[in-house]
Amino acid sequence: MWPYVRPVRVRLFTAAFVAILASCLSLVIPLVLKWMVDGPVADRDPGGVWLGALYLLLLGIAEALLFGFRRWLVARPLAGVEASMRADLYRHLQRLPVAFHDRWASGQLLSRGTTDLMLLRMFLAFPLTFLVVNATTILVGFVLLFAQDWTLGLVLLAPAVPLMILCSLFETKYSVVARRAQDQVGDLTTVVEESVLGIRIVKGFGRHRSQARAFRALSGRLRTTELGKARLLAGIWGLITSIPELAIGAALVLGTIQVADGSLSAGTLVAFLSTALALRWPVESIGFLLAMSQESATATDRFFEVMDVAEEPGAVTGREDAPATAAGMVFEGVEFRYPDAGPDTPPVLAGIDLHIRPGETLALVGGTGSGKTTLTALVPRLHEVTGGRITLDGEDIATMERSRLRELVSVAFEEPTLFSATVGANVTMGAADADEDQVRRALSVAQADFVHDLPQGLETEVGEQGLSLSGGQRQRLALARAVVGEPRFLVLDDPLSALDVHTETLVEAALRQVLARTTAVVVAHRPSTVMLADRVALLSGGRIAAVGTHQELLRDSAEYAWLMSGAGGEDGDGGPRRTEGARADAGATGRSRHRADEDEGLTARRPGEGDDEDGRNAGRRVRAEDVPQQVPAEEGSAR
Repeated sequence: MWPYVRPVRVRLFTAAFVAILASCLSLVIPLVLKWMVDGPVADRDPGGVWLGALYLLLLGIAEALLFGFRRWLVARPLAGVEASMRADLYRHLQRLPVAFHDRWASGQLLSRGTTDLMLLRMFLAFPLTFLVVNATTILVGFVLLFAQDWTLGLVLLAPAVPLMILCSLFETKYSVVARRAQDQVGDLTTVVEESVLGIRIVKGFGRHRSQARAFRALSGRLRTTELGKARLLAGIWGLITSIPELAIGAALVLGTIQVADGSLSAGTLVAFLSTALALRWPVESIGFLLAMSQESATATDRFFEVMDVAEEPGAVTGREDAPATAAGMVFEGVEFRYPDAGPDTPPVLAGIDLHIRPGETLALVGGTGSGKTTLTALVPRLHEVTGGRITLDGEDIATMERSRLRELVSVAFEEPTLFSATVGANVTMGAADADEDQVRRALSVAQADFVHDLPQGLETEVGEQGLSLSGGQRQRLALARAVVGEPRFLVLDDPLSALDVHTETLVEAALRQVLARTTAVVVAHRPSTVMLADRVALLSGGRIAAVGTHQELLRDSAEYAWLMSGAGGEDGDGGPRRTEGARADAGATGRSRHRADEDEGLTARRPGEGDDEDGRNAGRRVRAEDVPQQVPAEEGSAR
């Protein structure tokens, strides 16, 4: 905390001093009362009484002004401390590895950036100052009490030891409950956020009751925890209030006896009791000051839990002895295992060796879960390779600064994510210095001309996550974002999955011109996307099973032919179950699809897949020769 507090330390110390001065002024009031009782009141001097009343009024005004000045001193700098901590947290979150965000719920991060930092600001503004102020006030007050009558002072000091023991026990128990409550606030925030972001799913499946039940369950848990906090606070408050009151009552009885015996003046007893009553607030406030301190301590722990997580590693040094590689994009013995995977867990990717020549496009094909998306995520270092290396034009990406790497590599993910900003701002996230002509060219490549029909064109706000647009429109904007900067290396993860067949054909034609000027990896699930590539790599079980042209793999790889045709069953291992006759049939299917793509610009796809330009499912025209034919049993087809 000190690095954040250090810039405002002068104002904080000044505010603490002013608060101590104001609090000590309240201890002067009993001395004025003693003077009034033993002087003007005893001498029946009305003028002296009025003078004493004036002194009391001036002391009260001075105390109020000093406390107001203290609040003015801390308000602005502590708001700055909170803003600085929140900015650092946000900046740090942007630099944390993707694996961290995969593990942490967004609601927990939101609560740390809002509720926890608010608790910290409140602690610095009030409990921190007044723990010091009240301790000083109690110390000065007991000095005055002992100076007036040491026997009565001992009576008031007697509860000090049991009170300290009670406060220690309270802190121990309250810290546990406070941490539980703040974690539950984070869980509740996560549920609310997910319900809002997924409102279409909730409504579409009629799950609002189940979501409400989940929310009520978490709310009930939080309510129970907060009631536990309230019980602890009520208990300590009651004890801290009642024990000193008993001591004051005992001192009153003993002091009255001493006044009756003539060993103590009435003015001294009035001053003593007034001082004791002035110390009630500093003593009684210990309970909730400790409670707020424990909540802020928990908030500090939660804040630094995130801040202490190591950021993404920077450029690695010490690889000068690594052999030089060819130009283009090269995967050399690449291996990857997720950070939270056990040591005995097999790697997701192993022994990946690929060379994509400059200006070449490689299609990456494989079954679900084969590791295609993971492999593409290694290129912009969204994940770090755990073995081998990846080079771009002969330079190891691990030795590059991330800013430079991500200027060279542009990506379009399978799930198009847009931000609550304008269309233009979303597109230029791919190249901050892109001018309007570049943006328009990128929109043209992605066939996103619908933008010009929006109410404000490029300045139209697309709403949270771009949900005011259809799935196909979002995907086209994501593709435009990837190509706007004309990157040297392009990574596309199934970029056309949400497009209707006609728009897909137009996008493919424009995209071919872009791919001719860059080195690209394209994750493909359909023959139409494969046709964009010069070569194809088949990924199976985390390894490269085959590399070649589309026609070569159709001829030589049963698994590839099965993936492209969608025909055949599966064997016990989840792979294709087929014979040579079925492979030949798949090859014919692939060739007919190739001809259909060249002759008509149309490729058969599953009916209902993707959106048209208006966000509605477009009908598909399926050619007869594109539908995989069943292989007769006598030809050896396994069914």
